[in-house]
Amino acid sequence: MRFKLAYIFVFVTVFFTVAQTSKRNFRQRELGVFLGGSYYIGDLNTFKHFIYSKPAVGAFFRYTTNYRYAFRFGFNYGNIAASDSKSSNPDQLQRNANFQSAIYEFNAISEFNFVEYRIGHDKHYFTMYIFAGIAGFHFDPKGNIGQGWQSLQPLRTEGQAKPYLLEQISIPFGIGFKYNLGKFMGIGFEWGPRKTFTDYLDDVSGLYPDPKTTSSSGLLYAYRNKAGLLNDQIATMRGNPRTKDWYFFYGLSINFKLGDPHRPCYGVGMNTSRF
Repeated sequence: MRFKLAYIFVFVTVFFTVAQTSKRNFRQRELGVFLGGSYYIGDLNTFKHFIYSKPAVGAFFRYTTNYRYAFRFGFNYGNIAASDSKSSNPDQLQRNANFQSAIYEFNAISEFNFVEYRIGHDKHYFTMYIFAGIAGFHFDPKGNIGQGWQSLQPLRTEGQAKPYLLEQISIPFGIGFKYNLGKFMGIGFEWGPRKTFTDYLDDVSGLYPDPKTTSSSGLLYAYRNKAGLLNDQIATMRGNPRTKDWYFFYGLSINFKLGDPHRPCYGVGMNTSRF
């Protein structure tokens, strides 16, 4: 269901962008910073938004070619985390998994403004907008197994033949609001889900492994012992591999309009009569 909604949102964004190509053009460049939070939805947190939120920061460059749409390139950093011990679900309490992971994201995004907008304009000074794009991100889930936080991917906790990749692609999309604070400054607030193509943001996806056929390293044994793995759980579902994990960024942006390098200068010319 989430996967279908993501593609519907991207389709609507593209449709409105194409429909507005006849709007008069102008050029505006901006640099901005992002301050907010990040969280995740997956096997350890199946539906509760904003829970386990952690601080997030970012920076971006926005290039506007039209009153209605713009292109943005940026970097975001945040953290995601969850713990089965805080759930009321008996299966999660028995699994007793936990994780935390930093997220490093580079993105390229297209924005569509619902009304005409630009910084410094006394009439077109605010707008709601939607956005969609593509991003590459790095993650590294760590679990607290009684010996501090340890990277879980090398342990192959579900008996994987090879470890999953820590560099992945995601589809960012969402909704936001922009408002002018002056001639050269604007603010915004946005909420942006990230549709991923991995189910291992939390290191939980498939079946409980058979300890006899997988690695018996000390760290892996400690992790499985913490989860209380029983013989009758071997080869039963540990997670839900049919759904992929999501991560989210939300918060406030502060952006500054840059000067136009192609704008003509009408200054006073040099007086050469005395030379």
